Amino acid sequence: MKNDCTRCGICCRLFVINLTEKEYKSGKYKTQFEEFGLIDNFRKANSCAANTLKQKENGSCVYLKDNKCTIYKIRPQACREFFCTSKEKRFKKMIRQIKKKQVSFYNEFTEL
Repeated sequence: MKNDCTRCGICCRLFVINLTEKEYKSGKYKTQFEEFGLIDNFRKANSCAANTLKQKENGSCVYLKDNKCTIYKIRPQACREFFCTSKEKRFKKMIRQIKKKQVSFYNEFTEL
């Protein structure tokens, strides 16, 4: 199966995205604690989660709109590497969480 985005938006609602040092220092992404400014030492930023993408109050990524990524072409490395169709072992647990959520959404929808 080809790695491809199914555009369900579930991963953007479930997971916190850690920016790489280069992405964090670029300043082009909104971060969770951006109102406090960037922390010069990336290790410190990483240790206190200052290098995570900003989330909305509901926990979804700030760049998710209508189940679509508004920064898809310039999305962070973590987002580019992950696909819910991936067979990579490192994503196995995340994919299980997504499938569980998909079933939950399906059940909710069919009850209407």
